[in-house]
Amino acid sequence: MGVRYNAEKKKVGNYFSTPIYSFRCKCHLCDGWFEIQTDPKNTRYVVVSGARQKDEEWNPEENGGFAVIDTDGNVPADPLAALEKTTGAESHHKNVEVPRLESLMGVSDHFSADPYTLSLKVRKQFRQDKKVRLDKEKADSNIRDRYALPTTLALAEDDQKALGDAKEQWEKARHEKQSQANRQRRLPTQTSITFLKSRSTPKPASGIAGSLRMRILNNTARTSARRSGQSSQLER
Repeated sequence: MGVRYNAEKKKVGNYFSTPIYSFRCKCHLCDGWFEIQTDPKNTRYVVVSGARQKDEEWNPEENGGFAVIDTDGNVPADPLAALEKTTGAESHHKNVEVPRLESLMGVSDHFSADPYTLSLKVRKQFRQDKKVRLDKEKADSNIRDRYALPTTLALAEDDQKALGDAKEQWEKARHEKQSQANRQRRLPTQTSITFLKSRSTPKPASGIAGSLRMRILNNTARTSARRSGQSSQLER
């Protein structure tokens, strides 16, 4: 953790066009003063008087970094700079880059030669697109209001394939509904006929009561037959 000082700052010189500043501070442990100056040439600070510099150099190579290259010494040759001066780079610049730049300049001149006409075309296309968009929004709004749909619901786009599929499904559903209605219409008639037949046909009785009833009916039939026979003889 460092110590912050109040310093007297003043300009003491220049390194080319960069000013050199001096900072005079009072020590926080004693009554002494020390002075520090900037060093633009070496990009560092220099202790001029009243103190000694604590040398704690940090080597980036030892900490997984890259080596610092001294710009004042012998600098290794830049491979990219050497490549730019070769014949291949010059031919590439002449045969590829220059024609490409010329074509781009031609396209730019073509589209910016008459800005009024281009603006007129753009505004006309914009008005047409806006009209189509407003008509579609109005139609979608009418459909939402008719079927009480939410306003945030996005409706599908109309196309021939979707319309054909929807029409086919509608025809299929209509035929199924008609056939179901016809079946329901025929069902009460058949039920009534079956009910009448069941009422006209006597059900055979079961048990002692049934046999007794059959005997009574047979006796009644015999008695009525005898009476009818006697009445016919008297008439003769």
